[in-house]
Amino acid sequence: MKNQKFVKSSAALIVAAAFTANVYAENTPNADDLVGHYYGGLHGGYLKADDDRKATPDINSTLDEAVGLGLELGYRFTPKWEGRIAYTNFSDVGTKSDAFDADNGSLTSFDMLYFPNAQSFYGKGGFDIIDLESEDLSVNLGAGYRHYFSERFAGYVEGSGHYQFDANMKDVSAKLGLIYFFGVESKKPAKSAAPVQEAAPVAAAAVAPKPEVKDSDNDGVVDSLDLCANTPMTDKVDAEGCTIFTEKTAKMELMVNFDNNKAVVKDEYLPEIERAAQFLKTYPHVNLVIEGHTSSQGAAAYNKKLSQKRADAVVAKLVNEFGIDPARLTAVGYGEERLLDTSDTSQAHQTNRRIQAVVETQVKEAVKR
Repeated sequence: MKNQKFVKSSAALIVAAAFTANVYAENTPNADDLVGHYYGGLHGGYLKADDDRKATPDINSTLDEAVGLGLELGYRFTPKWEGRIAYTNFSDVGTKSDAFDADNGSLTSFDMLYFPNAQSFYGKGGFDIIDLESEDLSVNLGAGYRHYFSERFAGYVEGSGHYQFDANMKDVSAKLGLIYFFGVESKKPAKSAAPVQEAAPVAAAAVAPKPEVKDSDNDGVVDSLDLCANTPMTDKVDAEGCTIFTEKTAKMELMVNFDNNKAVVKDEYLPEIERAAQFLKTYPHVNLVIEGHTSSQGAAAYNKKLSQKRADAVVAKLVNEFGIDPARLTAVGYGEERLLDTSDTSQAHQTNRRIQAVVETQVKEAVKR
């Protein structure tokens, strides 16, 4: 009988695959290399039908076994998970009674395969459509073993149980197939070459001791090449052992406001004037121009004199209280010529009653390691 021949052939192939498993174990690919790749395959299928399946309405026309061939397409999602669609055409469907003939059938399955150790053994589950005289939607569970003949090519054997809820039918199936992964590239390391025989050691000639190399300031440049001795250990140096500098702009702005018709510096502005003095002490090459201003109220000539007094008052603070050399300071009164706010309001007048100074300089700063 055809079904018996199929079973015997399948068993022989399974035994042969198990016998050669160790021989081809080195061909099993790394599961990570399979992720993101599709595979296609061919298989032979066998199905043992539930006793309640009938070829005709006659109660004696019980279906028995079915065999056939099929195709499948799969995709590896992760090292442990695959999805697969398979179709098997049963061209030989038998009955338990020779008095009845059965039509061809099919099995269409949609499965997820799980490889617990990311190796060859796997479990499976899914749903399928079994078409034997009638189409039935079933769920299935099973297990299988996949044997790799190369990193792309493999054979497998698989068994499944099927359960159809509506008619309470239980079928059993088996598959023996071949699959091929598309686009998988080997990432196994090349075999190492045979070790080279070491030559017998040769007595070394006496070597004169090397002269001691010194780097006294520990800047990474030996003393014989170091043109800048004792550079700070925190500084980055060039090939000649000298500190590398970068330039930046240092800027200081000073603004002091005055009461109406006054040239007296209020105490609240002393911290700002002290900050200006500190800038001048930090950069002793910098000179400062103090500009005096007034609001637009009053006569222009009077305002000119008042603005000069205001500038002189701030210069006096810098000299007398903070020790700045008067030769580095210049006081200029502009009166109402340079208004910050031209509107004729009390707030505008208050803003314009001021001295103002802005200075900036380029300074070199050591680059740190």
